[in-house]
Amino acid sequence: MSNEPAPKMIFVNLPVRDLPAAIAFYEAVGAVPNRDFADENAQMLTFSETIHVMLLTHDRFRSFTPRAIPDAHATAQMLLCLSETSRDAVNATVDKALAAGGSEPNPRQDHGFMFGRNFADLDGHIWEVMWMDMEAMMAAGQTAEA
Repeated sequence: MSNEPAPKMIFVNLPVRDLPAAIAFYEAVGAVPNRDFADENAQMLTFSETIHVMLLTHDRFRSFTPRAIPDAHATAQMLLCLSETSRDAVNATVDKALAAGGSEPNPRQDHGFMFGRNFADLDGHIWEVMWMDMEAMMAAGQTAEA
């Protein structure tokens, strides 16, 4: 057993109107459901060992905060971002989202060393999908901007 701390993980909690449809959407994009963390009001899906999404019905989401749930089709509270290993992988992920009923609300970005597209899920939550060639960025004298 190692004394190394476990890697930090992120659990993105998203309110969804139709849980079965949202599960099917995220499965189509490549997330894997974890049936150990699921019931009729919630489903955990995994993108990687450290990135997880908790889809929550509006009623379940409201049990965590008294704040109103915004309509993500009309407002943006945040942009989520997933990295990919290549331009082709960016395109494949976004194309899967579009085929599953998502939309591409913002134009693609191509800076040569960095390429990104985005998709909105069925509830309007926006995911940026990006690839960056760090060596090319450094060679061009660019700096990574947050």
